[in-house]
Amino acid sequence: MMMSSLRLLLIPLVLYALHAPLGKSACVEVDSDTEAVAGSGFKLGCISCKMRGEVEARATVSWYFVPKGESEFSPIYVYDPSQQQPPSILDERFVDRLDWNGSKNTVDVQDGSIYILNVTFNDTGTFRCYFDRWLTYPNYEFQTNATKDINLKVVPRATRGLASILSEIMMYVSIIGLQLWLVVEMVYCYRKIAAAGEEALRESALKKPLQHQV
Repeated sequence: MMMSSLRLLLIPLVLYALHAPLGKSACVEVDSDTEAVAGSGFKLGCISCKMRGEVEARATVSWYFVPKGESEFSPIYVYDPSQQQPPSILDERFVDRLDWNGSKNTVDVQDGSIYILNVTFNDTGTFRCYFDRWLTYPNYEFQTNATKDINLKVVPRATRGLASILSEIMMYVSIIGLQLWLVVEMVYCYRKIAAAGEEALRESALKKPLQHQV
């Protein structure tokens, strides 16, 4: 009876899974890394998820940059998939050094990341990612926008992050803790076996006089 009820409950779930749309992954907004190594490449991550996943949309992404110590942003890059043209690099400092690393083959852009080639110390500063999005409803369009800033620091060589250091410390602490626990268990087992052996010897010693008396 219980198995029959369980099967009845599982049937709707299986049918729902079979009819669920495939190929639609969830959008998760993850902060970009902020430390780049001079002479290497670096991804400037910028993700802006739609609030209504079922609504069709189109978006453009614009990037701006202000060097450290300055206050005015300059446009450096524009990506507009609806124009069906290559992205535009607007700043001579980044000519041949910027490449699109976000959503591809769609006008519904949610990942607006770009990649910097051959990072220099002059790239230290704030990069601004600006999303312009139009949500398409049956009778009208609704425009939204989102802005994300990335404070980039360029270093001569890679430095280990605090999270990496803490995770390694915790790993060593766990290993040492396990070794101590094993030692304690071995000592406990040894004492228990030794005590059992001594008890067996005492019982054997007590039985011998009784056997002689008989």
